[in-house]
Amino acid sequence: MSENVKTRYTSEELVEFEELITQKLEKAKQELSYIKATITRSVDSGTDGTVGNVKVLEDGADTMEKENMNQLAARQQKFIKNLENALIRIKNGTYGICSETGKLIPKERLRAVPHTTQSIEAKLAQDS
Repeated sequence: MSENVKTRYTSEELVEFEELITQKLEKAKQELSYIKATITRSVDSGTDGTVGNVKVLEDGADTMEKENMNQLAARQQKFIKNLENALIRIKNGTYGICSETGKLIPKERLRAVPHTTQSIEAKLAQDS
């Protein structure tokens, strides 16, 4: 076995990922704020002036839209939490190490999915 096998990224390499994650985190928080504002506006703007069947249809559409927005907000909150956890892993020196294999996750994967904790091989093995 080669002695040159890297087991973790250097501090300099981690700076790139920290910047990438911080940018994604800021954008995700802005998007979550927008989603929450949209949910609040849809709650505030009731359609009291409509009559009969039209109101029932609008209420159904409003309810479905609120459910969709709430699901979107929940996914966004999970994404934010995953990004925050990635920043913690950078700080404690475990970032970029596959939680399944213990091997270094390739930089290309980390650039595409910076909050991942698994190499693509481990992820594919888990999904099958």
